[in-house]
Amino acid sequence: MNWCSACRLQLNADKTEELLVGFKNNLTNLTSQDLILMIGTETIKPTTVVRDLGVRLDSELSLKQHVAEVASACFYQLRRLRQIRRSTGREVTTRLVLALVMSQLDYCRSLLSVLPNCRLDVQQRVKNASV
Repeated sequence: MNWCSACRLQLNADKTEELLVGFKNNLTNLTSQDLILMIGTETIKPTTVVRDLGVRLDSELSLKQHVAEVASACFYQLRRLRQIRRSTGREVTTRLVLALVMSQLDYCRSLLSVLPNCRLDVQQRVKNASV
């Protein structure tokens, strides 16, 4: 709280989230007292997933929800593009796929490089569907 005051920042408790990161067995051993974060008079309770710069982070840093949500958004865009495919040319459709789908798959790609291939299979399905 002192840091916020020194930098002339005000904490918005409604937008502040707490994420406890660790191994699953360590997180289950935490007491309810460990889970509560007090900042001034505000109480911040932990959440299981937070969103930072468009990336969904969970307490185990597995990125499961992030990968699933990106794939879902890409499939949605592909369904919409399928509806207009006949009225636009092949070149326009290809550009739209690159802009709307591939750009989402490539965003924060370096974070996904440490994930096992089985977690990234859904992204491969998106790529296959976009061809």
